[in-house]
Amino acid sequence: MSRLEAVDLPAASQGMLRNARRLLRRKERQSARLFLAEGRQATSEALRRQGTVLELIVADDSVDRHRDLLTAAAAAEVSIAVAPARAVTELSGTVTPQGVVSVCQMVDVQPGEALAGTPRLVVLCDQVRDPGNLGTVIRCADGFGADAVLVSRDSVDVYNPKTVRATVGSLFHLPLAVEVSLVEAVARARDSGLQVFGTEAAAPCTIDDLARAGELARPTLWVMGNEAWGLQPDDAALLDRLVALPMYGRAASLNLSTAAAVFLYASATAQNADLSEPS
Repeated sequence: MSRLEAVDLPAASQGMLRNARRLLRRKERQSARLFLAEGRQATSEALRRQGTVLELIVADDSVDRHRDLLTAAAAAEVSIAVAPARAVTELSGTVTPQGVVSVCQMVDVQPGEALAGTPRLVVLCDQVRDPGNLGTVIRCADGFGADAVLVSRDSVDVYNPKTVRATVGSLFHLPLAVEVSLVEAVARARDSGLQVFGTEAAAPCTIDDLARAGELARPTLWVMGNEAWGLQPDDAALLDRLVALPMYGRAASLNLSTAAAVFLYASATAQNADLSEPS
């Protein structure tokens, strides 16, 4: 008999639910250094990162559906509690909640730690305000094997519930630094041997130009600017080059996270092809 099966699952106390609801507010998250991760995938990935999950709250009508997560949480000595489905829905903030929410310790590190070693691919989100965009960029960075994600001081909170959901668990996979200044990020990137490119729809240089020149195979920091106005001129001047995506259709531009996926894919493809070539 497993540890989970050997005991009755306790009901979530009003205090536990009240403390969890507080984490829906940024000020409370920052004060406690805690945040909520909603859903199966995010909770599963958080549980794989030892010591990250402190509490797991499951809806009373979803216990059987999440039995594997509860077993993993029990094995990790995470506090587990059952709550009414309505209470868990209030914590999840989604239209179709999955009935499980975990209370997690924040996972961000200092910029120096995020860029430690010999990083080859890093992305900086500078003044990115949409939580879905930020979360999707983190997911793309994870998918294409980036070594770290940096988030500027003026960007949306990376622990915003919508941002966490959009990462689909990738938040727990790679080093993440927040409240980073662009000046500091560029300086540290260069110290780590990274070239620094920014994205700009009107730039004369395109990603295809870099691919033909073989520049994408080099270690790179990609700077993604604000959704509406891109990179500020003073900030853009700090970078090695601004790069555009060639547009062959009639769309004026791409969503920021979609564009980030293309840039990261191009760099990752070139870098991995370079690594696989015989010496």
